[in-house]
Amino acid sequence: MSLGLYMDVHVRRAITDGLRLRGVDVLTAQEDGAGRWKDPDLLDRATVLGRALFSQDEDLLIEAARRQHEGIPFGGVLYLHPLEGSVRQCLDDLELIAQLAEPEEYLNRVEYLPL
Repeated sequence: MSLGLYMDVHVRRAITDGLRLRGVDVLTAQEDGAGRWKDPDLLDRATVLGRALFSQDEDLLIEAARRQHEGIPFGGVLYLHPLEGSVRQCLDDLELIAQLAEPEEYLNRVEYLPL
């Protein structure tokens, strides 16, 4: 099994499309009808679906840290600052994580990209 990714609304389409071309299991918040949801709800949704949430929104880091501090489980956050890393590097890192990781490895975890 591999790790499915849930893409926040702040993620560029080129990243989502590039991952799909590489065979990565990706679902966007927009496709899931959650394009206008608040960060806690997005993180809950990704968790219910057994996916890690990929975002370039710093507010999600705050929500993840709050949950870690309070012991509230979540499916994991993968974060790339919008001004760091190229699209190719992001694709390489996310593909590697998705192919090699199991969902339980990212529970309650925040991973910063680039690796």
